[in-house]
Amino acid sequence: MAKRSYLPLSAADPADTGAEASRTLIERAYAQLRDDIVEGRLAPDEKLRVEHLKARYGVGAGTLREAITRLASDALVVAEGQRGFRVAPVALDDLEDLTRLRLHIEIEALRQSIRHGDGRWRAALQQAYDELSSFEQPVRPAQRQQWEALNARFHEALIAAHASPWTFKVLRLLSRHGERYRRYAIGLVDSGRDVHAEHREIFELAMAGHEARAALALEAHIRNTPDVLISALRQGLPVFERAG
Repeated sequence: MAKRSYLPLSAADPADTGAEASRTLIERAYAQLRDDIVEGRLAPDEKLRVEHLKARYGVGAGTLREAITRLASDALVVAEGQRGFRVAPVALDDLEDLTRLRLHIEIEALRQSIRHGDGRWRAALQQAYDELSSFEQPVRPAQRQQWEALNARFHEALIAAHASPWTFKVLRLLSRHGERYRRYAIGLVDSGRDVHAEHREIFELAMAGHEARAALALEAHIRNTPDVLISALRQGLPVFERAG
């Protein structure tokens, strides 16, 4: 297991600090665990041994189990019956399934958004695009987390003129799963991909009201992540190796 130390989240026992403090501890432990899974510091299929992880995250066993249970609900952790928990595996079949579902939902949402978008929608999309552009020329692994937040905001701005609350909820869930794979794709050297150019094309077509062309550009953009990972695997590159 890659070593990573954390300061204790609290010197007090969560049971003695009240429900609010307990929730705060769980939230922090959840965020740290999730970050380590996405970044590959906790490797796919790695056993999550609560007794070993308590010191690493500076929390009690009960708090850690609550955080891990939340990650299981997110499908980033797999429960193994009475044997505990394990980091969810990564597999191209899983990524392709996520991609197909995202395409089905997001492309139609984009088309509807372009049809119904008004001046306020265009202004919000312009702002989201400008903020994203400052972080992705090119996308650097060291800035990936900031980029992820801005990337999510841009994609939500694209569909904001007509997306339902359930559309946003489902796409956010898919994005959380896809983040693991995007991290691997961003870490590839010389993938030949220009993510900013992809976003610029989608943005310009959407702003111009070219619904069909924008949908095709978005489809190509979403498909590019599995495509570059498949290409790297065929070249024998260790795509899914543990992070340092």
